[in-house]
Amino acid sequence: MAHVHNIERYSTPPTVADLEAVAREAFAGVPARLRRFVQNVVVRVEDFPDDETMEDLECDSPFDLLGLYRGVDLSQKSVSDTPEDLDRIYLYRRPILDYWCETGEDLTHVVRHILIHEIGHHFGLSDDDMERIEAEA
Repeated sequence: MAHVHNIERYSTPPTVADLEAVAREAFAGVPARLRRFVQNVVVRVEDFPDDETMEDLECDSPFDLLGLYRGVDLSQKSVSDTPEDLDRIYLYRRPILDYWCETGEDLTHVVRHILIHEIGHHFGLSDDDMERIEAEA
């Protein structure tokens, strides 16, 4: 089983800092054709989405959302954008860990998959497009 090493790595649930390290590793595995869209993306790990995000996306439970891309589409960016306009991918630790435990998948693979989907959705790619890109990677 290829995914066992991640389970053995943690005797306690990964912390926010642990998941940030996993996200850095996973981001390096995102195909270059997607990474080029998000040169300056900031990946933030939080336990759960905030109430405003939950309302905006009409989530029934904080466990419904694994990640979220917030940012300005490349076609809308300008040289005058300020640092507050940086694109961010939010990863939600508790829902991700819940999903990880349910599936038994490698944690880095789970996080990479979420990153690919958040980048792809933000730039208008379909699920089929992203599955193709992931399969090619």
